[in-house]
Amino acid sequence: MTVTGRRCGAHGISERDGGEAHQTETHGAARRRWDAELVPDARGRTRGPEPGCPVETALAAVSGRWTTLVLRELMHGAHSFGDLREALPRISPKVLAERLRALEERGLVTRDRLRGFPVRTRYRLTPAGRALRPLLIELYRTGSALAEERGGDR
Repeated sequence: MTVTGRRCGAHGISERDGGEAHQTETHGAARRRWDAELVPDARGRTRGPEPGCPVETALAAVSGRWTTLVLRELMHGAHSFGDLREALPRISPKVLAERLRALEERGLVTRDRLRGFPVRTRYRLTPAGRALRPLLIELYRTGSALAEERGGDR
């Protein structure tokens, strides 16, 4: 195939200049129809994982082992570090501190220092953190359905 005077491979990629590749054909990408429920606006019409995509934003918010469990506990109200360790006894203090720090950096959790001696700290969800509740509920439902389809919880 020849496109603009260059020899091209099967996918419209230039084979000149020692294998340098240039995309020259779209193969119908311009005609793509988007599912309005899955992709209601242009932010989700990406060709790869991009930070502005709402799905990527939601997944990043809950990413990391133990993160969903920490969020679950905080959905019930503010907790101290010790409260969270008691509720999640298998999480190491290092991992819990990392998850809380990451959630704070994502704007999902705030850390409140309480007066008195010794200084106490409580963690609570921000409005953005509380907005994750429906996502966590749906992740649980979907996980349950998938486990059932595979033949039960494994």
